[in-house]
Amino acid sequence: MVQCEMCGTETGSPKTVKIEGAELEVCDDCADFGTEVRTEETSSTSTKYSTSSSSGSSSSSSSTSGSSGGGGGGGSRRDMFDEMDEVVQDYDDRIRDARESEGLTQEELADQLNEKSSLIRKLERGDVLPSDTVQRKLEKSLGISLSAAGGGDDAEWSSDSAGGGTTLGDVVKRKD
Repeated sequence: MVQCEMCGTETGSPKTVKIEGAELEVCDDCADFGTEVRTEETSSTSTKYSTSSSSGSSSSSSSTSGSSGGGGGGGSRRDMFDEMDEVVQDYDDRIRDARESEGLTQEELADQLNEKSSLIRKLERGDVLPSDTVQRKLEKSLGISLSAAGGGDDAEWSSDSAGGGTTLGDVVKRKD
């Protein structure tokens, strides 16, 4: 028996449903709150994911019950956020240190990048995140990397449905 990640009830056949962008293993009652995600097996080794409305077709129930485990995956699951680069936490320090080691003022760096000096000040204070274009300009001009290596932080988001962990149902009060 698996615990529903939304309401916490025990269910024998959880469904994988995408709710507000998160994939959850939920019971039949909570499956109505999102879009069911099912895997389609092809002849090649890749796996394609598609979404369908909660219709309960036999192909979706057989494919979701065959994928035991909770969200850890073997690395074959991809979505748009996997391909996006995350900015490192200490981007402000990296930018400031690299600029100072080059002997540039904030205004000189801004001129070099064809950006405003106020943007450089905000970046170095950590008030704003650099846009993708500004991030590329900074990395090229200063010879630094502002991208965090992906894939290492997924462990903190993996499902703990086998244990008695806290679920959304423990925290959220449903309005019926």
